[in-house]
Amino acid sequence: MQQLLQQAQKMQQDLAAAQEELARTHVEGSAGGGLVKATVTGAGELQGLVIDPKAVDPEDTETLADLVVAAIRDANNSAQELQQQKLGPLAQGLGGMPGLPF
Repeated sequence: MQQLLQQAQKMQQDLAAAQEELARTHVEGSAGGGLVKATVTGAGELQGLVIDPKAVDPEDTETLADLVVAAIRDANNSAQELQQQKLGPLAQGLGGMPGLPF
């Protein structure tokens, strides 16, 4: 039982370390051939947005809005892939522990 508790504690520490690393890591997504770029943390928090002046047309703000949404979505997809890489092995490790629903 003591060994099981030690394993759980180590997994918890590893999970916290991986989550901290995700929060510090930045990933980028883009749309419109790079006209709009979004930067998010590995945890999915929006950190920055860069819009090339060529993407700005006062007569067509809908396209710009679509590009912004697409860039953020692209960045979040990259963040989710990073989460899978960092947290996936930890979740698999938890699956071997009796009594846990993984």
